[in-house]
Amino acid sequence: MSDAPPDPLAPLAAALAALPAQRRRQLRHFHPTGPGSLRAIGTGAAPAAPPAASPSDPRDPLLLDLASNDYLGFAQHPQLKAAASACIAAQGVGAGASRLVSGTRPVHAELERRLASWLGRERVLLFPSGFQANLAAVGALADRHSLVLADRLIHHSLLVGVQAAGARLQRFAHNDLADLARRLERARSAEPQRRLLVLSESLFSMEGTAPDVAALAELCQRHGAALLLDEAHALGVLGPGGRGLGQGLAGVHLVSGTFGKAFGSGGAFLAADGVVGDWLEQFSGPFRYTTALAPPLAAAALAALDLLEQEPGCGAALLTRARRWRDGLEAAGWPRPPGEGPILPLLVGRDAAALALQQRLEAAGLLSVAIRPPTVPEGTARLRLVLRHDLPQGSLERLLGALGPPTHPPERS
Repeated sequence: MSDAPPDPLAPLAAALAALPAQRRRQLRHFHPTGPGSLRAIGTGAAPAAPPAASPSDPRDPLLLDLASNDYLGFAQHPQLKAAASACIAAQGVGAGASRLVSGTRPVHAELERRLASWLGRERVLLFPSGFQANLAAVGALADRHSLVLADRLIHHSLLVGVQAAGARLQRFAHNDLADLARRLERARSAEPQRRLLVLSESLFSMEGTAPDVAALAELCQRHGAALLLDEAHALGVLGPGGRGLGQGLAGVHLVSGTFGKAFGSGGAFLAADGVVGDWLEQFSGPFRYTTALAPPLAAAALAALDLLEQEPGCGAALLTRARRWRDGLEAAGWPRPPGEGPILPLLVGRDAAALALQQRLEAAGLLSVAIRPPTVPEGTARLRLVLRHDLPQGSLERLLGALGPPTHPPERS
């Protein structure tokens, strides 16, 4: 028997050794070259050091971007770039401190005020990331005495929030309000005064599906449960004027949103009314103990909000195009991607089949990444096709030509 202490990194090494090759992730480098396109630097493995003089080589493949969440093409919009550049010139890059020390800038307050007005909420607080905002949101609405009922496909950040809060967790079937109703009734009957929290997304990022948010909010009200709605993928695209599917609904206690998707910037926010907003400012660790959102990102998000208010129908136009893409894929023999939004998952089944289809599209100049477990349930590997406002005409026809007809139904792992 050895007296040597155990290797503290042994569990990590064992997990890596057990990871199948088809589940191993790789970081790749991409350089934006214009609306809707990227240049892939290298062939898959991240280079040890990107070239110093130029971020890409003309010989690297140019790809049509069908993977990112920049739904409205704002990340390359001149108004966002000008707003961020002007902010850097005037204020520098970072905030330098937390919001409650010296990190709050006028652009933070203006963005919070404008978002609150746009969403019809009393308070908005900014966060450096959506992950961090969701940790704060769950911590505001649940504690170790709470029961949290979460959609089975909820984002990982919300599950980490439940763990951090110490609450008990139950999962209900995806978008199944009948299942949720049964669980709420049992919970309320067993402990009439227990604090209940329901977690859902308004547009699920890997499924492309959305719940009946109005019915969800009414169900939560009926049972005295708080509702946290993650609108990260809906804002800018779904709901009246792109304000999300929870817009104007009583019973939605807290909305989580991000700027890294349709807003084309970075960072996140929580939108609330009354006591919840005040509680977050006074007690939330994820808000208090972090450096404030970089002012240039806030300035770019403010410019994106200007564009959304000037063109409130841009999200609706994207949804019309998304219906045409779904019709085209279905007519070509592929399973119709569920939902109505710009996320179109093409279910393949096996990891290897999804990776092979990704490589086929990339050979044709199209970037769509194979999504595999644990991001999605076992046996449901897929291509996550993302429709963007700035994709050129003819993109659907190009995609259908690269996909070809399906040779067999989706396989299961």
